[in-house]
Amino acid sequence: MRLVIARCSVDYAGRLTAHLPSAPRLILVKADQSVSIHADDRAYKPLNWMSPPCTLKESDGSGHTVWTVENKAGEKLIITMEEILHDSSHELGVDPGLIKDGVEAHLQELLADRMETLGEGWTLIRREYPTAIGPVDILGRDADGTTVAVEIKRRGEIDGVEQLTRYLELLNRDPHLAPVKGVFAAQEIKPQARVLATDRDIRCVTLDYDGLRGIEDDKLRLF
Repeated sequence: MRLVIARCSVDYAGRLTAHLPSAPRLILVKADQSVSIHADDRAYKPLNWMSPPCTLKESDGSGHTVWTVENKAGEKLIITMEEILHDSSHELGVDPGLIKDGVEAHLQELLADRMETLGEGWTLIRREYPTAIGPVDILGRDADGTTVAVEIKRRGEIDGVEQLTRYLELLNRDPHLAPVKGVFAAQEIKPQARVLATDRDIRCVTLDYDGLRGIEDDKLRLF
């Protein structure tokens, strides 16, 4: 990971345009090639970002260092560095991934054993399917044979949708799996997370934990 603190301005050019005026900001460049720009608030959510796969090129312009980050769709994030306050690189190694709490782990086990609760004819490929950025909770196939990645949360929020989005971007590069669809499953899904998932063509499933444990017919509510 590369960590840069700089006074910079940021311009995005793609499906729309956006501008961040000059201010001190934190810029993270991760091993998966993603670039994110953060202010000193907003918790984990970046001001702007570019998801992988993308390329980063550095150049000089009008006395400033300019980073141009471009993805395969031609969208660009242009970061103009007016003053670099800190620049360091750190090798974090392979992350072991998030350890689920008891409920999430049990939900994963239950769904893996009963894939038909997500749809008739659905089958399991593998639980904890490994990827370079962490394991996918469940990888399966629907009745049409399409690969499906399932991310399971006890409470479904925007960060869970973002996590599943990153998995889908990576899995869809594998010709043996693509196309890969996404299912975001949780006991409770926040409205903002549902809107984001719908916008990204990710199916939302609200889980009834007690129903699954009791192997009742009405195990889930689908949206």
